[in-house]
Amino acid sequence: MTSHLHDSARRVQTFLSTRGFPCEVRELPGSTRTAQEAAATIGCSVAQIAKSLVFAEASSGEAILVVASGENRVDLHKIERATGLRLGRADGRFVKAKVGFAIGGIPPAGHDTALVTLLDPDLRDHEVVWAAAGTPFAVFAVDPCQLEAMTGGRWVELAEDRG
Repeated sequence: MTSHLHDSARRVQTFLSTRGFPCEVRELPGSTRTAQEAAATIGCSVAQIAKSLVFAEASSGEAILVVASGENRVDLHKIERATGLRLGRADGRFVKAKVGFAIGGIPPAGHDTALVTLLDPDLRDHEVVWAAAGTPFAVFAVDPCQLEAMTGGRWVELAEDRG
């Protein structure tokens, strides 16, 4: 089943399968690089996209993963108040080196090393969300309640207030 997948997408499928998650990685003809592109290609709302964003923690230099609803902007100050983590921008080279996937296809799980992961509670407003699966054309559907077990993450209010 996974032999037709791109190597990075196959890595994600293998991770999911070996850990008992019933998710199927699908490669699509249209780009899923941004939340808007993914929603248009999949045919779902932008809010149903679980975008995986990697930040650098200021004091440790470690990669921190934030999995946010596609319609939300991440509020780094809110995250710092809730967790003590001071997050900063991470460039493509840092992201690839730390997680093993390139920006635009970062999955919420299956990285080269375990990451501290923060999850957006707004994802739980949906029965199904869609996450990147290793490439800008690969995704998988998941029950948002499985994200905690899948990622080892914790739910943290992290969205900017909409004014």
